[in-house]
Amino acid sequence: MAKIISLVNQKGGVGKTTSAINLATYLASAGKFVLLVDLDPQGNASSGLGIDIRSIKKNLYHAMILGEHPKNVIMRVFASGHDLISSSQDLAGAGVELINMENREFRLYNTLRELRMNYDYIIIDSPPSLGLLTINGLVASDEVIIPVQTEYFALEGLSQLLNTISLVRENLQPKLKIMGALLTMYDKRNRLSRQVVKEVQDHFPGHVFDSVIPRSVRLAEAPGFGKSILGFDAFSRGARSYKNFAKEVIELEKTKK
Repeated sequence: MAKIISLVNQKGGVGKTTSAINLATYLASAGKFVLLVDLDPQGNASSGLGIDIRSIKKNLYHAMILGEHPKNVIMRVFASGHDLISSSQDLAGAGVELINMENREFRLYNTLRELRMNYDYIIIDSPPSLGLLTINGLVASDEVIIPVQTEYFALEGLSQLLNTISLVRENLQPKLKIMGALLTMYDKRNRLSRQVVKEVQDHFPGHVFDSVIPRSVRLAEAPGFGKSILGFDAFSRGARSYKNFAKEVIELEKTKK
């Protein structure tokens, strides 16, 4: 049965989507059956894999809001070796549509429950906000990964996010756990970067991944070519970091069993 992991940070530009794409790709390259779910109405996880969300006839909106069977909205990303449920611009209005729906926080949970037995991992790329879509992502998840950029204001808003996770745990999903914080955009030459690493380690004792994602031109370029870093430049520093990160996620699973 799939382990469902949400990547969440309501702050934009922290490497969340890049991390979701590359975690899914490297888990798949390690022989795992993986589904990536693009929960962000902007559809960056989809476009970062070369998918034009405007040309997709059925997407997450159809399954989550209109009740389409989730198997009918899955597509295969052959270049990355995993499946995808793509986003839709219609999801931007879904927050409003969800308000009057029964069990509105459980729409994604119910969608993914139908698919859990088919995968080892389901990775959710959440929107950069703490609205109803992100709440749906958290309720549907077993664990949360929080990408944190090693720059000024890195911890700004994190207490709000941790509070939201606590509320979800208390009221909707008691088994939700924080898998860890993932440090992104790291520049070892920069004293501030090193300082932020220490702050995050103090903030999440025992819950910070050893893998640190460097600031990298190649990582920034890859989505523009519709590729993961594995497909774009498998020997780059960024590729090595994401490969190690995926290994850590797999190892964490083993230690829990």
